[in-house]
Parts: sequence; C-alpha cells; structure tokens
Amino acid sequence: MHQGAVADEARKPMGDNEQKMSRLQLTAMVVGGMVGAGIFSLPRTFANATGPVGAAIAWLVAGVGMYTLARVFQALAERKPDLDAGVFVYAKAGFGDYPGFLSAFGYWIGSCIGNVSYWVLIKSTLGAFFPIFGDGNTVVAIVVASVGIWLFHFLILRGVKQAAFINTVVTFAKVIPIVVFIVILLFVFKYGTFRLNIQSAAAEEGGIIQQVRATMLVTVFVFIGIEGASVYSRYAKERTDVGRATIFGFVGVTTLMVLVSMLPFAVLPRGDVAGMRQPSMAAVLESVVGPWGGIFVSIGLIVSVLGAYLAWSLICAEVMFAAARNEDLPAIFARENANNVPANALWITNIVVQILVASTYFSYDAFALMLNLTSAMSLIPYLFVAAYGWMVSNRGESYEVRPEERRRDLAFASVAVIYTLFMILAGGLKFILLSAILYAPGTVLYVIARRERKLAVFKGMSDWVIFIVAAIAAIAGFVALATGAMAV
Repeated sequence: MHQGAVADEARKPMGDNEQKMSRLQLTAMVVGGMVGAGIFSLPRTFANATGPVGAAIAWLVAGVGMYTLARVFQALAERKPDLDAGVFVYAKAGFGDYPGFLSAFGYWIGSCIGNVSYWVLIKSTLGAFFPIFGDGNTVVAIVVASVGIWLFHFLILRGVKQAAFINTVVTFAKVIPIVVFIVILLFVFKYGTFRLNIQSAAAEEGGIIQQVRATMLVTVFVFIGIEGASVYSRYAKERTDVGRATIFGFVGVTTLMVLVSMLPFAVLPRGDVAGMRQPSMAAVLESVVGPWGGIFVSIGLIVSVLGAYLAWSLICAEVMFAAARNEDLPAIFARENANNVPANALWITNIVVQILVASTYFSYDAFALMLNLTSAMSLIPYLFVAAYGWMVSNRGESYEVRPEERRRDLAFASVAVIYTLFMILAGGLKFILLSAILYAPGTVLYVIARRERKLAVFKGMSDWVIFIVAAIAAIAGFVALATGAMAV
C-alpha cells in the first residue's frame, strides 16, 4: 500500500502519555455519547407510538440487538488490536476499501446530523422559557447555536485530553437529574394508571407489532454511542479497557433509558404524555412535582446535551482523521495540530454542522428528522461491524488464545447481523433513500483520495455494484423530494 508523507506522520506513536485515556474516561466517552438528546425525549416519543407492553417489547428487541453489537465491539477490540478507530476500519478489513470508505463517511455525516439535533433540542428547551427560541429553529436560536458550535470547536483544538476530562466531569453531572427523575417517579408510581395505559394501547388499531415498529429508529438513536470507546481505542492506556468500558457504559445507560420511557406510563395517562412539548421528561416531572421539576430537568438536559455534543465532536473528527490516515479520505484530513488534535477534520466537521444548523430554519420538525436520519445513517456502519465480527469468529481468526470463546462470539455476531438488517428494513424506504442522497455524493471524496495515491477508484465488480445501487437510490430520493412524494 502506498504510504503518503502525511499518513506516515499521522501514524507516528504518541510520545505524550498525557493524551492517554483511563478506563473511566473511556467509559465516560460511551456514556457521554449515549446520554444526550434522545433520553430526554423518550416519554413523549414512546407514548406517541405505543403503551407499556409495546415499550417493553421494543426495549427487549433493541436491548438484545445492541447488546450483541456491543459484544462484537468488545471482541474485535481485544482480538484485532491493530485496527484502531473502531467503526469503519472493520468494514475495510472485511469488505474492502470502498465499503470501508462508505462506512466511515456514513458514520461521520450521520454523527454530524446527530450533533445538529442536540442544538435543536437545547433551543427548544429554552423556548419553553424564552419564546424567542421557538421550537429550536428560529433565527435567534440558529445564531446562538452557531456561537456554541465554534466555542466548542476552539475548546477541542486545545487538546483531546482536556476535552476528554471535561467530558468525564459533565457525564457525571448530567446523570444526576435523570436519576432524580427516576427516583421521584418510582415513589409516585400508580399501578391503576399503568394498567389503564396498557389497556388503551391494546385497543388501538394496527396491533402491537406496528406499535413496536414505530419505536425502532428511536431506540437506535439513543443507543448510538456504544462504540465511543472503540473509536478512541488508540488513546486507551490498556487495550482491554476498550471492551470493558463499552459493556459498562451500555448496561448502565440502557437501565436508565428503559426506566425513563416506562415510568411515565405509571403516573400520567398516555395521551397526556404524547401531547407534551419536548423535552418531555421535563414536562412529565413538572406535572408531578410542579414548575421546579421542569426547570431542574431542563438544566440537566442542557448540561447533558452539551456534554454529548462535546463527545460527538471528538468522535466525528477522530473518525475522519482515522479514515484519512488509512488513505480512504483525502490526506489533508490526516493532519494534526501541535496538540495532537485532527484540526482539519474538526474544521470540516463543524462547517458541515454549521450548514445543517442553518438549514433547520426551513424544517417543519427538525428534531424528529435529524433523530431518524442519524439512526438510518448509523445502521450501515453497524451492519459492517457485525458482519466483520461474524467473519472473524466464523473463520477462527485470532482465536489461538481462548479458542473456547469462538462459538459464543459467533452467536453474538449472528444476532447482531440479523438485528441491524431488521432495523434498516424497519426504518422504511424513506430513510433508506435519504441516506443514499448523502452516501452517493460522498464518493467524490473517495475518488480524490484514490487519485492522490494513484490507485484505481474501484477495485472490482462488487465496488461498482455498490456505487450503482447507491447512485440509483440517491436519484430516486432526489426525485421523490422534488415531486413531493417524500416529505421531510
């Protein structure tokens, strides 16, 4: 493989041990990535779709599926320690350069979209107290969000270690209001209300399967972030910390999310919760304890979302940097500044986020659109990871040590593949086409990267087939948007 000067420079081992992350910091990257905007919107989102039984089934499906995916990340982190940056490198190792690029680009642009949803929800939260912010997409809201984007940008440019430390502190701070919310609702739990909500959901048309399906992309969105430790594996003090941080973070956050979505059914009628303003967690607590509850959760949300935004800004830049370092993106994105921060990758990331934030002015329901599109974009990279985990365990690669774990890892990977495929189909054709609209044009960056290194753009027929399918889907998506057949 051709090695460019920039790529060689990026591959130099870090001599500054201060850049290394402990297991606690890696776990905070997982929790910080998962606990963001989604968890505060769960009560209304689930109440709109289903009742307690449907919610329980949805969490069982999502929990099992995402747990197996987390175990795949853990196994690959331990058995493929030479593969850094977690997400896209597994697609490249298993399926080739172009699928690896698509995985990296899709994960990156999906994460950028997710960051936009954070700013929308922050401004929507402030809109409950200051009408000038509206639902998070007024001119004033966009200007304030823009200031925030660039404040975080220059903070991260000061160094990954400093940003990771801040993320660890914020992660602990933002969990507190969520725990308080859960404890209060447990104390006021009303079995009669819970039972009535079960009955009302059961009487609806469409049945439980349709209700569960309506929650699928939401559950993907709130689980995005389980790979946070894997993305930053090159900074881990101990390689085994990556897998352990992934599992610890997953189990803890899953417990919080299930309780946050289920307990409101035991204190309020489902219809009341479904009609609440986002963030609905604040509205639920306010209805139980009074105005101070809404203010308390709103403050917690702002801290939480800012912390998640910090974590995902780090992840976005790191993924783009790693893809350039591995020669799948133009070499310019593999450059670091004096603080070992991938500065060029961070600049392009925040420029894209800025453009997307400005575009929310024209969106009817920007938060819901960003939430679902982020989920859809993330599923393709997750599918590649699960499939590569299946290939490694099926072939027995790297199982010279602890060979007895091979059958177990194969089972986890098999379930993860089935789950991610199911989620892609459950999301519906609309989000498949919207994803293609973003994936296909991104290939321009891949073409530039290949020409920089004087390599053929597509290696074989499989690459051409993938590109043609993506291009056709993108054209279909553009036509559907232009004709009004598909609305956003």
